[in-house]
Amino acid sequence: MAESVADLHDARRDEPAAAGAPAAPGPRSRGPWLVAGAVTVVLLLLSTRYGYHRDELYFLLCGRHLDWGYVDQGPLVPALARLADTVAPGSLLALRTPSALIAGGCVLLVAAIAREFGAGRGAQTFAAFLAGTSGLVLATGHLLSTTTVDMLVWLVASLYAARLLRTGDSRWALGIGLAVGLGMLNKLLPALLAVGLLAGVAIAGPRRLLRDRWLYAAAGLALLLAAPTLIWQAAHGFPQLSVAASIADGDSSYSGRLDALTLQFVIISPYAVPIWIAGLVALLRRPAWRAYRAVGLAWLVVFGVVLIAGGKGYYDAPLLLVLAAAGAVLTVAWVSRGATALRRGLLVVGALLFVAPNGVLLLPTLPADRLPGFVVDVNYDAGETIGWPAFVDSLAAVHRALPAEQRDRAVILTGNYGEAGAVARYGPARGLPAAYSGHNSMADFGRPPADADVAVAVGWDRPDQLREWFTDVTLAGRVDQRVDVDNDENGGPIWVCTGLRRPWADIWETEVRHAG
Repeated sequence: MAESVADLHDARRDEPAAAGAPAAPGPRSRGPWLVAGAVTVVLLLLSTRYGYHRDELYFLLCGRHLDWGYVDQGPLVPALARLADTVAPGSLLALRTPSALIAGGCVLLVAAIAREFGAGRGAQTFAAFLAGTSGLVLATGHLLSTTTVDMLVWLVASLYAARLLRTGDSRWALGIGLAVGLGMLNKLLPALLAVGLLAGVAIAGPRRLLRDRWLYAAAGLALLLAAPTLIWQAAHGFPQLSVAASIADGDSSYSGRLDALTLQFVIISPYAVPIWIAGLVALLRRPAWRAYRAVGLAWLVVFGVVLIAGGKGYYDAPLLLVLAAAGAVLTVAWVSRGATALRRGLLVVGALLFVAPNGVLLLPTLPADRLPGFVVDVNYDAGETIGWPAFVDSLAAVHRALPAEQRDRAVILTGNYGEAGAVARYGPARGLPAAYSGHNSMADFGRPPADADVAVAVGWDRPDQLREWFTDVTLAGRVDQRVDVDNDENGGPIWVCTGLRRPWADIWETEVRHAG
């Protein structure tokens, strides 16, 4: 009987207040900790199933050239990569452990945000489930990436924002400033979140916050923490803006306005779409949640900017988890009314139909040598974690076939940073020379020696550009990753280039360097 009374109390706890001030935070639940622990353990167990992602190979190279900024990111993730590779050289498990821990932490943060909205134990656990099974958490938790850190930063800032709006205590703005400032050492995107939150407050209130000294203190704290990377960006002409422009032109994965719009409906899961939409509507219209209206408006502003600017569709995705946290409160309240067995059954069936596939599509659960094409079609990143050692083997075969006098002065020239990173990781054991690339910050890590007039080039589907730099460009082989996977490298041509037309110093910055 006591348990029934407790369950009834918890169900009422999940009911949003009908009017007046926001509901007080619900009782804490152990459920989210179980979900978070399960997510972290699964990610760690699967972390070495395939191989490095191209971005991870790039981060390792950036970590060898630590700086306060790079063309496409801040110093935070390269520093993490450098730390992991120092502690356990060559260990993919060590490299991805921070991401697995961050993923678990994000599950807890989403549950904590739901609690700020008044969620009881059941709704907190359901919010944790939505986060832990989301495509965003699983995909970014599997790889070391700037997106992983962004997700953590945005959720921390959102938690403090919800707490500030609930309590009216503007000192919580310092937590937002701390998160945004540290987050900008990863990428400049948290500034967009700050813009969205400020716009939400300006539209929906409480507008007194815009004059509050703690808000200005938070802004100062954020700028102080971000100052090193902002100064670096300013000194180099803000190259991240050039990268953003190339993304807007569609020169990157998951870019383009249609893709950005589509991604909103799948990046958490199709199952979660009606839940986060319900959360958005409630944040904007429910009288009891009027205090949180700025949070819902923040997503509308941020997504609008992403859509207009042509940014990647996952930039705003952490805010979808915040909306899902609000929707979890409504969903558990809905289940607790009327035909509870039927409604619970619908939730379970929906989860099995729409959430379970995330494990197959986003995690390395299937054998790499029998990966169905539809997996790569849905999850581009899966293909980019397969076949890098064999890729380097293909380059090594072409390099060994060179005449001795050419081999001694040859370098590897790659079209993108992932290919250069793969050669840096696997090339020394195969006797390959250093790899160079003009892609993003790779161009700053050095150009080929002046006497290197022979190049084994990869990453160019056509030789037209190579012929602007060399007098002779010959197809010498093709990349064979020894698995049937459709990624950016498999089957690509390998060129032998001789007769350098102009010194590397003359063409490196103006012709070889490129962003995207």
